[in-house]
Amino acid sequence: MKIDLKKRGSCEILECFKSLHVESGEIVEFEFFDSDIESFGYKAFVDLAQLFFMKMLTPLKKDETTTLLRFQKLYLENSFHKTDKSSEKYGVESEFFTLDKTKQFSFLYHYTHALDFIDVKSKKRILNLGVNRGDEFKIIKEMLTCEEFASIEFVGIDYCASAIEYAKSDFLHDKNVQFLCHDINKLEELNLGKFDLIISIGTLQSSNINFNAAFMSIYQNHLENDGAMILGFPNCRWMDGEMIYGAKAPNYSFSELSLVLKDIHFCKKYLQQKKYRVVVTGKDYLFLTARKVI
Repeated sequence: MKIDLKKRGSCEILECFKSLHVESGEIVEFEFFDSDIESFGYKAFVDLAQLFFMKMLTPLKKDETTTLLRFQKLYLENSFHKTDKSSEKYGVESEFFTLDKTKQFSFLYHYTHALDFIDVKSKKRILNLGVNRGDEFKIIKEMLTCEEFASIEFVGIDYCASAIEYAKSDFLHDKNVQFLCHDINKLEELNLGKFDLIISIGTLQSSNINFNAAFMSIYQNHLENDGAMILGFPNCRWMDGEMIYGAKAPNYSFSELSLVLKDIHFCKKYLQQKKYRVVVTGKDYLFLTARKVI
C-alpha cells in the first residue's frame, strides 16, 4: 500500500493513520517531500508508528525531492502479555525472555541515572526482587570496576525457576552474586536480613502481589535505615519484540496511567514521611528512586 502525503499537515497525517486498515506484517509506504520530513523530524514519525502499533522501517529515497517513509504493522498476538499466567510466562522458553530492555536506550539511561543518584558503588548488599535473568545486575557490573563489583553482595530473587538457573550460569564466576527461586510474597522464609539497596523493576505490580502491603513489608523488613530503593514501573507494552510506550490498564483499549501513578504516589509519600529524598524519572519505564536525607 502506498499513500501520497506530500504537503499534508499534522492533523491530516494523523487522520490518515487513524483510518488505516492493515494486517499484521503489512507494510505501508507514505510519500513525503524531504522538506516536509525535515519540518516534522524523524522522531515524530517514530512516535506516530508506536501509537498505531507499527514500527518504522528504513526510509527509501524515491527521487531528488521525495522520500518514502515505510511502516510495518506489528504482530500484536506476539506478546508475552497474552501468554499463560504461570511462573514460566517469564522463563527461558517464553516470549518475555527474548526481550532485552537494556538495549532500549530510554530504559538504560534512566536506570543508570538512578544508580548514580543513590551512589551504587557505595552499597554493600543489594537485593533485586523479580531479577529474572539478572539484567539489572549486569548493568551495575558494567558501571563498576572489578574491585568495586566484587566488594558488593548481590541477591536476586525470582519465582521463575528456568530464569534463575540461567542467571546462575551467567554469573557463574561471581561468588558475590546469589540467585534464589522463591515467592516474593514469602520473603520471610529466606531470612535474608537487610540491604542498603533494593531494586525491583516491573515486579511489585504483578497481579498476585498486594502492592501496598508488599512494598511496606519490604521497606520495614529488608531495607537498612540508611538504605536506598529503585522501583521501576512499566509505562510500556512489549509487542512483536517492540517496546511500545504507554501502560495498558484493564478495561481500557488505550494507554491509561491512573494505576501506575497511584502506586508511584503511594511509594513517594510513604518514603518522604520516612525522610527520604524521592525522584521520579523515566519514560517507557518510570523510575522511583529514593535515598535517605542526611
